[in-house]
Formats: sequence, structure tokens, C-alpha cells
Amino acid sequence: MEPLPAVRRFVPFGLSHGVVVVVLVAVAAVLVVAGRRCRGSPSERRLSQALALVFAGFLVPVWLHWLLSGPGGIKYSLPLQLCDLASMTAVWALWSYSSTAFALTYFWGLTLTSQAFVSPELTGPDFPSLQFLSFFGMHSLVLWAAIYLTWGVGLRPDWRCYRVAVLVTIGWAVVMFVFDRLAGTNYGFLTTKPVVRSLLDALGPWPWYLLSELVLGAAAWALITWPWVRQRTPRRARAPV
Repeated sequence: MEPLPAVRRFVPFGLSHGVVVVVLVAVAAVLVVAGRRCRGSPSERRLSQALALVFAGFLVPVWLHWLLSGPGGIKYSLPLQLCDLASMTAVWALWSYSSTAFALTYFWGLTLTSQAFVSPELTGPDFPSLQFLSFFGMHSLVLWAAIYLTWGVGLRPDWRCYRVAVLVTIGWAVVMFVFDRLAGTNYGFLTTKPVVRSLLDALGPWPWYLLSELVLGAAAWALITWPWVRQRTPRRARAPV
């Protein structure tokens, strides 16, 4: 009996990583074109809500799988990372055009979720494993939603959106830090840095990298808000629901 072949491990910046980035860009371009063609017409909301259902149809089974059979119990399997919450707000934003949901999807997606493609915290098996597909699938959906709603549909962030994103993020960090301390977890990398190399390595030791994250994040979010605010007639999302 021949031995089973060894499982191929994911390698950052390898072939599968490159294919994921190409797919990310290609689908984003298609969504922008589709959003612009439908912008302002009755089909715009139908397309947005159809995307929300498709995204939810992918995310819910993934969450249930990791909750029910994922390794490590609450230490790794709860959907409490910011990227998990960003995927929820992405579905919410696509369905409702809520200004709060759009704000979180825009800021979290373009600056935080996007880091998964620069320094993926993925140490498991390569494509087509469930871990690989769920990791890049979830992060891709958030970016697609943010890009589609902004450059396709034409929603625009403003300073209110900026304040909402900053306050919600700080609130999440405080709650998660307490939870991490009590449960011995590391959601949000609030108690220690990721095991793989990441941008946090350049921000100093704990706890100073947390302060650096806050300052740099707030500055980056201000920079990606300012160009839209300068426009005279931005299209805003609806009020929170």
C-alpha cells in the first residue's frame, strides 16, 4: 500500500497566493463595471441585494463549520476578528445601504482586511483546502463589497462615517481585549502579534504596537475620507438601520 502524499502547505507569495490576488482584482473590476451600469436604476438595488445573498450563502456555512468542528474551540473558531465582523457589515451594507454598515465595510475593508493579501495569517494546507478557501474567500468578499459600493454604486464616506468607524473600532478593541485576557485568546492580535510576519512587526513591542495601530489607522482613514469630502455632491449611504 502506497503512503498518502504529504499535504501541500500554503506558501505566502507562492502560486496559489498570486492566483488569489489576480482573481480578487478581476472580480473587483467586473463588480465596478456592473455597479456603474446599474447605478441609479431599479436594478441597482436588486444587484446589491443579490450580492448580499450570495456573500451570506458563502459566509454562513463557513462560520457554522468552524464553530461546530473547528480546531481549538473558542480560542480560534469564534467569528470575533475584525475581518469576521467586516464580512457581516459587508452583507449588511449591500442589503440595506446603511451608512454605518457602509462606513465599517469601507474603512475596515480597504485598510485592515486588505492586509490578508499582503501578509496572510494562514499556516495550513494550500488550495483547495477549506481553510484556504474560507480565509481568502471571506477577505475577498469584504474587499469586493467595499469596492463595489464605493466605485461601482457610488456611495461615499464622509467625516461622520469616519467618526463611526473609529469609535466602533475602539469599542470593539476594548471589549475584545478584556475577552482575550479572560478567555486566554488572541482575537484581534491584541495580546500578542501574529505568528507569521506582518506589518505589526514594524510597530514596536506590545503594548506599543496597539497605540501605533490606532494612530496610523486613524490617519490612514482620514486620508481615504478627505478626497471624497472635497467633492461637492457625494452620494451618501442611508442612515443607520
